[in-house]
Amino acid sequence: MIGRFPSRTHIGRRRLLLGATAGLVAGPALIASAAPNFTADPFQLGVASGCPRPDSVVLWTRLAPDPLNGGGVGPEPVPVDWEIAEDDGFRRIAARGQHIATAAWAHSVHVQVQGLKPARWYWYRFRAGGTLSPVGRTRTAPAANAVLDRFRFAFASCQQYELGYFTALRHMAARELDLVIHLGDYIYETSWGWHRVRHFTGAIPTTLDEFRERHAQYKTDADLRALHAAFPWLVIWDDHEVADDYANDISHRNRDPKFFLTVRRAAYQAWFEHMPVPMSAAPVNGSLRIYDHYRFGSMLDVMLLDDRQYRSRHPCVTDSRTTKRPVDCSERTRPDRSILGAAQEGWLDGSLATAKARWTVLAQQTLMAEVGRGGQGEQGFMVDRWDGYPASRQRLLDSITRHRIANPVVIGGDVHSFWVSDLKRDFATKGPVVATEFVGSSVTSNGPSQAAVDRVLAANPHLKYGRGDKRGYVAMELTPQTLTTHFEAVDDVQDPQSAVRRLRSFVVENGKTGAVPA
Repeated sequence: MIGRFPSRTHIGRRRLLLGATAGLVAGPALIASAAPNFTADPFQLGVASGCPRPDSVVLWTRLAPDPLNGGGVGPEPVPVDWEIAEDDGFRRIAARGQHIATAAWAHSVHVQVQGLKPARWYWYRFRAGGTLSPVGRTRTAPAANAVLDRFRFAFASCQQYELGYFTALRHMAARELDLVIHLGDYIYETSWGWHRVRHFTGAIPTTLDEFRERHAQYKTDADLRALHAAFPWLVIWDDHEVADDYANDISHRNRDPKFFLTVRRAAYQAWFEHMPVPMSAAPVNGSLRIYDHYRFGSMLDVMLLDDRQYRSRHPCVTDSRTTKRPVDCSERTRPDRSILGAAQEGWLDGSLATAKARWTVLAQQTLMAEVGRGGQGEQGFMVDRWDGYPASRQRLLDSITRHRIANPVVIGGDVHSFWVSDLKRDFATKGPVVATEFVGSSVTSNGPSQAAVDRVLAANPHLKYGRGDKRGYVAMELTPQTLTTHFEAVDDVQDPQSAVRRLRSFVVENGKTGAVPA
């Protein structure tokens, strides 16, 4: 048994978002050696929650009193007590226990708490070495068949730490949401872009310690920690968590495939160590499954996809620059090519067959709609996106049609610009719209010029809206009748106190594919 956490006075929303901490007297030794007495706060990377189910949620933290110098804990395992309560004063404890944090996993803590009540808020915290963590707030999913009047979530992607402040995330944390979805490029491995306002420590990471340091540096950002502490997250990765534009086991930036697989193995482990995912998701033999299906009552089915780990190699590639400009070749349209891999495609088809909620959202990494003629007037396609895998895209849209998904919506990131599009089996005709797509801009990463976006819009009539000169995020509100999407943009990403303004809003009506301006 662990000792009881001290009672706490009321913890308001502002204090929760700021991540207030308090000391705690340590109990007796819980493993062979006594818990360490940290000389600095071991919870500097904050707390997080994720993977919400009707009866469970994952709680996360990582002990790191010296986060940018290896963590500062040492090789010994450390007992970490945790508790989760039905009130922010921790008077009604729902569950408590202990996790042994080990150096093998960077002293990260992944606790999957079972036996919780559906559709309710909980508050949680950790204790280690005499120190109490910040308080986090989380929410379980509604019961699978629960009838909901409303569900709200927001999604974001592409947060290059050097290129601006995470002001968009601070504004997200102040919203009334049930869930946050992050679509990848949570970290950047390269020092990329222009007008940098802060700088990475270290060079491009290739080892486990270096990837751990990059993730830790990101979590020193107070706005990112506050958003993690405010809501449960669903998370997927894109390419910059490993290497720019990599495809499965191939990186055009590193021509040695054996070395690249060691880099990918290190990157996947560091990602796992810093995300609110369960211990059962820990990487095995250098692989880590992130695709999954979540249901939120009668309102929403969410399928998380992975378009990096299993994809076929890029088509038409002759050098490292080919994925950055439009190209075409016969290989691109081969029917055996896949962006998801055969196993994930089969899983997705089966998941779509069971999707019974009012709205079905496919959460994936990039722009799915076809974008012909490129951004500079050249003929061809950007093959790092779904355009490099059109047969795979057609199989997905066929699956949506075959299973008669009532309200399919695709969300994405990666391209550093806002988009609304109609997804069709044949983009060259005026055929039926199969699904509606919304793509969010980057949190900070530089985007395309509006002139380039306008050229793409003119050449592709199924693209209904595009905006490339603004950074921000996307908020969605679902009711049984409508899905309303708000594009939220930061005035100045280089100003940490910048305001966020709504660019545009769009509505999808129940039973009608395609978005219209709100």
